[in-house]
Amino acid sequence: MILLTAGETYERMFGIDWQLLSDATLTLIAVFVLFGVMSYFLFNPARKMLSDRQAKIKGELDEARTNMEEARSLREEYEAKLRDIDKEAEEILSDARKRALANENQIVAQAKEEAARIMDRARKEAELEKQKVSDEVKTEIISIASLMAGKVVSASIDTKVQDQLVDETLKEMGKETWLS
Repeated sequence: MILLTAGETYERMFGIDWQLLSDATLTLIAVFVLFGVMSYFLFNPARKMLSDRQAKIKGELDEARTNMEEARSLREEYEAKLRDIDKEAEEILSDARKRALANENQIVAQAKEEAARIMDRARKEAELEKQKVSDEVKTEIISIASLMAGKVVSASIDTKVQDQLVDETLKEMGKETWLS
């Protein structure tokens, strides 16, 4: 404690008087006004810039997320297509094998038909050749018979002799020639 003696006045370190209080109040008001003005002209644009930047970043993140989901769905779609391509390739190969087998069967059937036609034609030609030979034999028989008839007429032989000549002629020609 500080004791005062007679005649001494005590001065305070801070002289609080009305002037000091009014200056302090005005300074406080000025600081608040300055803060308000600074807030309006500096802080609000800074806040706006920060909120715009935050919105931009949020938009970019949303866009990136959307792009990731889209890329993921595209990847799944391509993987599904790759699986389908393998199945489709297998189906195409299977179809080609079936067509080749059908083609092979068709070619074999055509070859068999052609072989049957060739065999049939050869058989007909053989029959025609046989008929031709048979006709030649008959022609030969007729010419021999006419020679014989000429001999018979020229010799004026009786029927016994004629029968004997026919038998001899037939024996000369042979049974196979006459029967075919």
